[in-house]
Amino acid sequence: MHSQFNRRTFLRGAGVGIALPLLDAMQPAFGAVTEKKKMPRRMVTIQTNMGILPRYFFPEGTGLDYKPSDYLKRLAAHRKQMTVFSGVSLPGVTGGHAAQRCFLTGTPHPERGGFRNGISLDQFAAEQIGNQTRFPSLVLAMTNENATHSFTRSGAPIPAETSARKVFQRLFVQGRPDEVESRVESLRQGRSTLDFVSDQSRRLNRSLSAADKLRMDQYLTAVRELEKRLHSAQEWEYRPKPEVASKPPEENNDAKQFVQRSQMLFDVIKLALETDSSRIVSLFIDTTVIHNITHHGNRPEVLLELKGHEERQFDALNHFLKSLHTTNEQGQSLLDSTMVLYGTCMGSANSHSNKNLPTLLAGGGFKHGQHLNFDKENNYPLSNLYVSMLQRLGLEVDAFSSGKGTMRGLEMA
Repeated sequence: MHSQFNRRTFLRGAGVGIALPLLDAMQPAFGAVTEKKKMPRRMVTIQTNMGILPRYFFPEGTGLDYKPSDYLKRLAAHRKQMTVFSGVSLPGVTGGHAAQRCFLTGTPHPERGGFRNGISLDQFAAEQIGNQTRFPSLVLAMTNENATHSFTRSGAPIPAETSARKVFQRLFVQGRPDEVESRVESLRQGRSTLDFVSDQSRRLNRSLSAADKLRMDQYLTAVRELEKRLHSAQEWEYRPKPEVASKPPEENNDAKQFVQRSQMLFDVIKLALETDSSRIVSLFIDTTVIHNITHHGNRPEVLLELKGHEERQFDALNHFLKSLHTTNEQGQSLLDSTMVLYGTCMGSANSHSNKNLPTLLAGGGFKHGQHLNFDKENNYPLSNLYVSMLQRLGLEVDAFSSGKGTMRGLEMA
């Protein structure tokens, strides 16, 4: 055991005294520290794209005394740690299934020709705080297609990783030294390209109009931000990845096992958060395999089959929330520091309605335990919730997409 030194300890010799820096040995006995490390804030956004049966999701009553629905009963253990919303939607986001692209962006009218998406909630956050972790964000999807709900500032879709096993390897398998050097060299070449583009752009800028100079300034700002990300990524390549006791999940490409595959991704997400490998995660759950029964026409036998699928999805969500709640971090649960948004792009898949979206928010340090019930005809903007979530991450924003303020009735703890 090391001796404990006084903070004013000096190195002395030949008449010279040099004050020591603050060392671990100067801390109180048994390794206690005088100031607690600030708890990081995290965000997980989850969309299931084939709707959620409203009759089994929305509760009866409002406020703290609501009566849980069939689906919410499966999340009963987390009632005090979540808020349920009804009467919310994304203003102008229409087009039935086309709306799945806009669940995190709020960009209106995705069904129109020439549609251009905006930046998604997760990527907006990643731009601000993503450099604090090895992975600025994790974009994941349970799908056999090329589906994603994460988009860049220019509206370009970000390809999602669909294999839980490959995500695990990215997070926790270091790789051979030559593989590390290969990745670093790729990053260096990317930075060199950006340096060339920046130099060419500055020379071009001298001959542009004032309006074009403004556009070029915005472009160069984006280039500089990307350069910073590449530099940060290069530094992370040389740092050892965290070690975990869990084994890599098995590969599973069976579209019919979407609940099991979602669960595998949930488990990897929990490890990513626990090791602080990333603080921003998005998960798109593609349940197209049950598309035909979402058009149930109120037939009892079809409704029963669809309900069974959705109940298992809520069981998977319950398992994920439980895993976060039972993971300790500085005397609190991981769920306390992690916002988990769960929702869908359609209020009724049977009629392709994009109104009254079944949505809930768990964890993250809000005052939960309630049902916020808004007007089911004139819906309240769900995008206001996104503003609240960004502020909870510590970002100084008062608007995002169509959200022009924070979510009414949702307060920070």
